[in-house]
Amino acid sequence: MTAGRFAPTPSGLMHLGNARTALLAWLQIRRLGGSFLLRMEDIDGPRSRPDYAEAALRDLRWLGLDWDEGPDSGGPRGPYTQSERLPLYEEALERLRAQGLLYPCYCSRAELAAVASAPHGLASEGPAYPGTCRCLSEEERQERARRKQPSLRFAVPPERIVRFDDEVAGPQETAPGAGGDFVVRRADGIFSYQLAVAVDDAAMGVTHVLRGSDLLDSTPRQLLLLEALGHAAPRYAHVPLLMGPDGKRLAKRHGGISLQALREAGVRPERVVGLLARWSGLLERAEPVMPSELIEAARERPLPLEPVVVREEELRGMLGE
Repeated sequence: MTAGRFAPTPSGLMHLGNARTALLAWLQIRRLGGSFLLRMEDIDGPRSRPDYAEAALRDLRWLGLDWDEGPDSGGPRGPYTQSERLPLYEEALERLRAQGLLYPCYCSRAELAAVASAPHGLASEGPAYPGTCRCLSEEERQERARRKQPSLRFAVPPERIVRFDDEVAGPQETAPGAGGDFVVRRADGIFSYQLAVAVDDAAMGVTHVLRGSDLLDSTPRQLLLLEALGHAAPRYAHVPLLMGPDGKRLAKRHGGISLQALREAGVRPERVVGLLARWSGLLERAEPVMPSELIEAARERPLPLEPVVVREEELRGMLGE
């Protein structure tokens, strides 16, 4: 059965960029007649907050989006919060370890502190790991373990090429061993985003993943994990992002663009959805509309291929100024 998901990270308030991705993911599954799941990716406990998770549910409902299964409604594929799914990730690690695909890493690198968070592309992690700890002898590992708790890395075959077809970006092919060996569990015991999302998509029967293009280059890592764990891969669609006036990915730094701020300013959700639809090529011009009214347009029009710059005058227009 067809199933898709929207999986926000509750580390801040949802903004227009998050809302557009949620809308497009919802429309994709509704036009296919499948089940739409909501999953909270709170794997990074220090950054995630329950109040942000509650705000996300409230914001999505305000927009007119619904879900067939989720943390507030339950369902057969639960639990729907990653922090409640830790035994699944541990089991996956054991299966990978039994295949000789993991090794301890004792390197102290600043970027390891961020690997559990949903990355904005692998570039956010810094240079590819050079494999320093991959060939340590058992004696060397024991000596280093006395000084430092290791992280765990997935060993990527240096000659391995990953290929997949993205429904927006088209055919993708990595260079041999691209990205290097990657962390699946941090030294502090937190499981990585890459492992958790691959395990969850497989366990929940997700067949379609629509998300932002900033995650396109992390997809090969998830494909490698799914293959090693014996799971089929979903179909991926990575949509170009909304960009701020500064040309950077739309984010909280761009000011009052959170859904909560718009709602508190008295903006009607139909106006927000209409603007998101216009930015996504579903409407010729921004006009008030509810998500359910866009399903037919989503059947007929292709997913957007280019990023959209959010102009200040468009936001003022949405606010009725």
